[in-house]
Amino acid sequence: MKIALVSPYDFIYPGGVVNHILALNNQLTKMGHDVRIIAPASRAVADASCQFVAIGKARPIPVRGTTIRIAISLRLASKIKEVLAREKFDIIHLHEPFMPMLCSAILRFSDTVNIGTFHATSGKPGYYWGWPISAYMLHRRRHKLVGKIAVSKPAKDFASKYVPGEYDIIPNGIDLGHFSSSVLPIDEFCDGKLNILFVGRLEKRKGFNYLLKAYRRVKKEFPKSRLIVVGPGTRFRSKYEKQVRKNNIADVVFIGNVAYDELPCYYKTADIFCSPAIGQESFGIVLLEAMAVGKPVVATNIEGYAGVLTHGREGLLVPPKNELELAGALIKLMSDDSLRRQMGSMGLVTAQKYDWEKVARRVYDYYVKVLRELPCRKGSLEYGSMSASVQGKQWL
Repeated sequence: MKIALVSPYDFIYPGGVVNHILALNNQLTKMGHDVRIIAPASRAVADASCQFVAIGKARPIPVRGTTIRIAISLRLASKIKEVLAREKFDIIHLHEPFMPMLCSAILRFSDTVNIGTFHATSGKPGYYWGWPISAYMLHRRRHKLVGKIAVSKPAKDFASKYVPGEYDIIPNGIDLGHFSSSVLPIDEFCDGKLNILFVGRLEKRKGFNYLLKAYRRVKKEFPKSRLIVVGPGTRFRSKYEKQVRKNNIADVVFIGNVAYDELPCYYKTADIFCSPAIGQESFGIVLLEAMAVGKPVVATNIEGYAGVLTHGREGLLVPPKNELELAGALIKLMSDDSLRRQMGSMGLVTAQKYDWEKVARRVYDYYVKVLRELPCRKGSLEYGSMSASVQGKQWL
């Protein structure tokens, strides 16, 4: 099967959606399919690990405390038509299909089988920004989505407000070969202190401000503790570093962004992983990464996280924006080594369900289901004019 995986976001700066696409590409390729990744790029791509097709130049756009990188050109049509005519895809799988500009433009010109995956939930800054701009085209183009996938129930609930119909919920996956309990920790942090780890962008919605306040309380109870902060963010990082200096909080280490290959080592170094996001998370991928390395989790009780972590099993859930509850949960786990080990073990079990090999198989099975349910006649008014190659194939 020839498959296009389309992202509206800059391929040079991988985030959740691009990482999802890269992992799906790897698994589908292993299964023997011919896969292309289509996305905008802010500079030339030299990644030989995938077959990449650049359409459009991505530019950073500040939006409500975060930055999205998308192509905003209105001159993508000729390149899109050229690529679609040359490649003749059996499936075009668009991620965030109504995010300007690339995905919605490809959907306009595609006459093959279009499947959309919706990743975001209501209020996510960059995503929510895109919907009003795309609203005028929803009624014109949503019929061209033959299949619809959401990564979680919150994502489905949000998307279905704009694009009604049936959805299959297929979660994000995790590479259990990469995020493994067998990786080695980082030596410099293995000095007897209890390590709390935060991984995420340093922006308001990730709630790090509440963790920093909670850690001030934790530090009084556990002087031999450390807060390790991993993730990009310039403006908010400076603000948080000033808070650390002003309040004389010891052992807060800002690492900055780290390479994907190094990330499991930071999880392994942690005694507890903490994600205090205040909302707008459709899925808890960082929670799963920590679980896959065998670490207990303290996280906020928001819908995207509660769909992944069960309170009292793999970790503890606390109300968002509540530094007292957050500190209490951290102190509870820091006080009980046996409980930390128990929850870490439960997390390992849960993470197995999200193995990318299993998730990719579900995505492929969904492709097959959609293809089998296509109208028999070519040129159906409901789905557009499907390619003859798709109409005539038998999928096993």
